[in-house]
Amino acid sequence: MGELKKSKDKVIAGVCGGLAKWLGWETSMTRIIYTLLTIFTAFAGVIIYIILWIVMPDE
Repeated sequence: MGELKKSKDKVIAGVCGGLAKWLGWETSMTRIIYTLLTIFTAFAGVIIYIILWIVMPDE
């Protein structure tokens, strides 16, 4: 695994694309899993997404 960075393959901010690249997963599957985790954790994923958006460097 490399360094965690925002991806240029993005829909909103590139966070899920960056996570997918870092984990070696497919981007669309990462987005689906992240969305499901966000829904089932009372939308805590939204706060995590915003924090990662701010903290992760650009690719």
